[in-house]
Amino acid sequence: MSKQKRILDGINSPEDIKRLSIPQLQVLAQEIRDEIITVVSKNGGHLAPNLGVVELTLAIHFVFDSPKDRIIWDVGHQSYPHKIITGRKDVFHTLRRYGGISGFPKREESPHDAFGTGHASTSISAALGISVGKSLKGCKNKTVAVIGDGSMTGGLAFEALNNAGDLGKDLIVILNDNEMSISPNVGALSSFLSRKLSSRAVVQFKRELEQFLKAVPGVGSNILQWIKKSEDSLMAFFTPGLLFQALKFHYIGPIKGHRLDRVIEALQKASQISGPVLVHVLTQKGRGYRPAETDPTHFHGVGPFKVDTGESRASSSSPPSYTSVFGKTLVKIAETDPRVVAITAAMREGTGLDLFAKTYPDRFFDVGIAEQHAVTFSAGLATEGFKPVAAIYSTFLQRAYDQVVHDVALQNLHVIFAMDRGGIVGEDGPTHHGVFDFSYLRHVPNMVVMAPKDENELQHMLYTAVRYEGGPIAFRYPRGRGIGVKLDLELKEIPIGKGEVLREGKDATILAIGSTVYPSLHAADILKKKGIDVAVINARFVKPLDEEMIVEWASRTGYLVTIEENALQGGFGSAVLEMLSDKGYLSIRVKRLGIPDKFITHGSQAELRMDIGIHPEGIAKAVEELLEKKVEHGKVLRAVR
Repeated sequence: MSKQKRILDGINSPEDIKRLSIPQLQVLAQEIRDEIITVVSKNGGHLAPNLGVVELTLAIHFVFDSPKDRIIWDVGHQSYPHKIITGRKDVFHTLRRYGGISGFPKREESPHDAFGTGHASTSISAALGISVGKSLKGCKNKTVAVIGDGSMTGGLAFEALNNAGDLGKDLIVILNDNEMSISPNVGALSSFLSRKLSSRAVVQFKRELEQFLKAVPGVGSNILQWIKKSEDSLMAFFTPGLLFQALKFHYIGPIKGHRLDRVIEALQKASQISGPVLVHVLTQKGRGYRPAETDPTHFHGVGPFKVDTGESRASSSSPPSYTSVFGKTLVKIAETDPRVVAITAAMREGTGLDLFAKTYPDRFFDVGIAEQHAVTFSAGLATEGFKPVAAIYSTFLQRAYDQVVHDVALQNLHVIFAMDRGGIVGEDGPTHHGVFDFSYLRHVPNMVVMAPKDENELQHMLYTAVRYEGGPIAFRYPRGRGIGVKLDLELKEIPIGKGEVLREGKDATILAIGSTVYPSLHAADILKKKGIDVAVINARFVKPLDEEMIVEWASRTGYLVTIEENALQGGFGSAVLEMLSDKGYLSIRVKRLGIPDKFITHGSQAELRMDIGIHPEGIAKAVEELLEKKVEHGKVLRAVR
């Protein structure tokens, strides 16, 4: 029996969408959902956000003419339906896989991806720039920014709205309001955008008002006709339209986002208006897949799972994740230190702070997608004697660099930066790899920077950071499961700036930090079988370096290999070279391994580390190349100071 042909099978470009009727589009929406669920269940990815925007995506491509009309997806973690209907349907099964298509919009991947995204709140700024650019060139095409209500908590979005209203250029902003970003949204803006105010309460008010006026003899019917003519203004008064109209945007909405006819009608209306327009669309995150509807937070970004139940395919016997160890340790420390407070930027679950939030709700602060505010807010807490732990992904802390320098380090305030997802993160790709933090933090005065070799050392570093009294201190740890080592019951302080010798050797020294320590130990085993005896040091600290230990072992062997999961430019290896140069140890031969001067693609962590050469075999090969396997009288040649 032949397989029934899907409407989706005939969709190869947005032009094919425009030929369909509303009932056909509704069928296509379900087919797209099925395709997304099937692929994400195997590859992992952002499920709930994409399921929530299927109808909205179809409506956008039905009304607008991509790529002539530019469509920008904020964050981009809801762009799967867009990818499927813009010529990538046949390769969608490669989503997030090494060599496959990205989980985020990429300009080099398709002309339909007008702007590369991966971080929140950038879409309106980019869209405004594109719109102004088109205007300067005399182009009449439309520019559309699709932004979630969670991303609207970012200051950059409001900076762009303010500028757009002032410029008055043609720009369509679609506010995808699902009342969630990753964690449930927080803040006054989220309350203002609440659909309870913008839909149910308004409808009830209108119904009661109509009934009342119909009962008023004479003038009631005339007033009712006037109100109906002014319905947009009335809605604007009771909805976020009041806010956006104050910013000089024409407001349309709220629109039921899963009613294709309503969304298409609203977008067609928006396309005919000159100047900035905001279309407010209400959607349901996880729409069409019950497990994702029930728990949209879990299914926001998820690993492989069983479609019939939604259960994870990961083994329950795996070691705990670094994130969970961090979260549990912070709760343990907070039990005895009431000055410990936790701050996150809309990543409660992602940073492992959900347990802290439940245990100490008065000492937990989710500031929304606002990393700059999170850092300066933490600085303010520190001036009052608290110990703020700002848990922010490494790649997102980049957004608050000025605040780290100006508001924290310059004042030497004790703010603790817990940088999750440090190093290669895997399938999310270049927008999410945390490979720059060593470089952008180590040159900041007063800052201490460290990285644990395993989950046990992580809990001790967190304890050390909380007890540290010298100013700002940061530590980064990788995404994923720990090594599987036993966790000490008693927490202890690690001496600031002190590394540890894990293995002695006479031929060369491997100086590793963080996630590269265990691969270095495995590399030492490989080299031992080849007759090469290397020392392995866990540096622990990027700043301050353990200068005494490094000089001692580098001088002993004459050959030094530094290994980091960070950009080579200005990173850990650069710090070591600078130190050796300053101290006059110029004869020591040094090779640095780390992230080369390029953005790293997406793929599994193992694949990417192998590609870069920071896996055991790659490290062993680097040591051999450094030694050049030159043997004289049965001994490996060494540099002498």
